Amino acid sequence: MLTLRRFLATLGPGTLWLVAFLALPLLVMLGYSLLTRTDLAQVGPPWTLENWGRVFGYDALFQEWVTDNLRVLGRSVWIAAASTLLCVLMGYPLAFYIARQGARRKNLLLLLLIIPFWTNFLIRVYAWILILRPFGLVPSTAATFLGMVYAFLPFFVLPVYASAEKVDWRLLEAAQDLGASPVRAFLAAVFPQTLPGLVAGLLLTFIPALGTFVVSDILGGAKTALIGNLVQNQFGQAGDWPYGSALSFLLMGVVLLGLWLYARTAGQKGLEELV
Repeated sequence: MLTLRRFLATLGPGTLWLVAFLALPLLVMLGYSLLTRTDLAQVGPPWTLENWGRVFGYDALFQEWVTDNLRVLGRSVWIAAASTLLCVLMGYPLAFYIARQGARRKNLLLLLLIIPFWTNFLIRVYAWILILRPFGLVPSTAATFLGMVYAFLPFFVLPVYASAEKVDWRLLEAAQDLGASPVRAFLAAVFPQTLPGLVAGLLLTFIPALGTFVVSDILGGAKTALIGNLVQNQFGQAGDWPYGSALSFLLMGVVLLGLWLYARTAGQKGLEELV
């Protein structure tokens, strides 16, 4: 009884929250993915696996395989990965620059980094149309990349900054005293200390970039439609909730596959440090 009370007092609220707002919605979506959309845009029986077949490219109506979803998924992964790489190239040095400043200047730079969050995300994306339209960049893939980097760069910089601020620079001095070149000393003494923040930044950037639909819809147009746009369209204009639910599970599966690959390649220790 005492153990049950401790559980209810400590893990109970968190467990209840996860069940109510994560497990139950997933079960509802799973149920919807097995239902059928009628001609009147209603959802109901009979139960079917047709939506899952459509997700993986099988058209039951014409009894043939199509690759539209796989092309959209591949484009989504490529754009999300490229946007994440751009955030790494820009955000990693920026995080170190902020971490090496004095307290007053550091606070100012962090404030400038998070100020865009004070404005609605949709308004900020639309503002890029006014900026890029005179250059003829809207709609385009380049505008999509720019919008994603602008949107997700702070999510990468902040965790890397948290790690960079805790770096023990004495290890760098020791490596240089032992004859290591500046690059080798950095990779051996400093980079491992920032690895937890780097991994957190990668995940916080890649996962939302993979599922986004606002940036690609506004700045990219139809030619850069991503898997998020496809899901959003099924729940919106098309009204095909069963198919949209199945597509959502496909997106979650890709994310979980990426996390599993990370755990296999980078090791369970890195994942534990991230958590």
